[in-house]
Amino acid sequence: MRPVLIRGGRVVDPSQRLDAVADVLLADGRVARVGQGIEAPEGAETIDAAGFVVTPGLVDVHVHLREPGQEHKETIRTGARAAAAGGFTTVVAMPNTDPPVDDPATVGFILAEGLRAGGARVFPTGCITMRQAGEQLTEFGELIHAGAVAVTDDGKPVVSGGMLRMALEYALTFDLPVAVHEEDPTLARRGTMNEGIVASRLGLTGIPNAAEDVMIARDLVLAELTGARLHVQHVSTRLGVQLIREAKARGVRVTAEATPHHFTLTDAAVELYRTDAKMNPPLRSEADRDAVREGVRDGTLDVIATDHAPHHYDEKEQAFEDAPFGIVGLETALGLAYTELVATGIIDFPTLVHRMSVAPARAMKLDGMGSLAEGSLADVTIMDPRAEWTVDPAQFLSMSRNTPFGGRALRCRAVRTLVGGNTVWQGSTAG
Repeated sequence: MRPVLIRGGRVVDPSQRLDAVADVLLADGRVARVGQGIEAPEGAETIDAAGFVVTPGLVDVHVHLREPGQEHKETIRTGARAAAAGGFTTVVAMPNTDPPVDDPATVGFILAEGLRAGGARVFPTGCITMRQAGEQLTEFGELIHAGAVAVTDDGKPVVSGGMLRMALEYALTFDLPVAVHEEDPTLARRGTMNEGIVASRLGLTGIPNAAEDVMIARDLVLAELTGARLHVQHVSTRLGVQLIREAKARGVRVTAEATPHHFTLTDAAVELYRTDAKMNPPLRSEADRDAVREGVRDGTLDVIATDHAPHHYDEKEQAFEDAPFGIVGLETALGLAYTELVATGIIDFPTLVHRMSVAPARAMKLDGMGSLAEGSLADVTIMDPRAEWTVDPAQFLSMSRNTPFGGRALRCRAVRTLVGGNTVWQGSTAG
């Protein structure tokens, strides 16, 4: 493998509190050195990064790759390549496939397919309960041994508090993150969007904030009781943000996600029954959106994750009540986060990198990622914050196009993505 010298870029690495123009030398799949005036080793590839920003590879801890069983929506190969195009060097795959990832063999299959994909690294998660039925715990130890980095029943909540307590206690044995989809189905009532004025006007059953809030409160209490590591997925409510903030102040071991759609859109996006704006948890009120933004700013929501959820065109073209939840996000996340959070002054650029690289790597205990420190994996994202572009779903590398952001003007884009020192994606403006 040829060494790679990335020369003259603005290197932003919050893991080292580094923000300076410098060179980055990659060798043997690792970061060899970061500094000024580094001489290129013999035979090295040199990348001119002047005018660009060089960061640790972006990490997305919440991605649905649909394989096995739903390859008409996405495959591990197409998802990993879409991730690379979005600047992500690592993605963590959710287990709600068909069949669900509740055994070591399926974990191994996903790892193997990820290695063959030639895009971002792919790490599987395993289910908390067998077939996500909420009745019997999976064998966490076997899933970890096979390569799972966390357990979750994402897409479904663990309804039983007793079951989740057992899961947290079991996971504590391995210091394994338990990621939770927070929804009380008896309060959600098979709703299809946020409960509020828009839902009433459209005649749709609403999902109240309380359906999410009561589960967040319960699970924070259980995490505090057990001492286990809890990861709260796709937080969408203002009370949910506050509950997590208070739990962190008490020392509860909790990390939490914000998605670009929840800090960008409100339930007004559902007007005209737009199924591309149908997601779970749903888009909420302006006050909720602003609370999510504040949670990202102050670190309560320490991780930005996409919840990339591809669906086939025909599925999303159904009546609103029948269409599936979810949108794609891998190729728009960086631009949305920069445009909505950095360009507006809510956070600065190093904080953005922390939320999209450093913190997610730490949340899932991904060693060697989220940093450009010497010896870290040579996973690097080179981006252009000056880039102005318009979202065109027809250009996505993902197999699916279900996004409410088509036609939206954004700033900042990945121009080159390196995994293990190898370029896995390069845009037309890359050095």
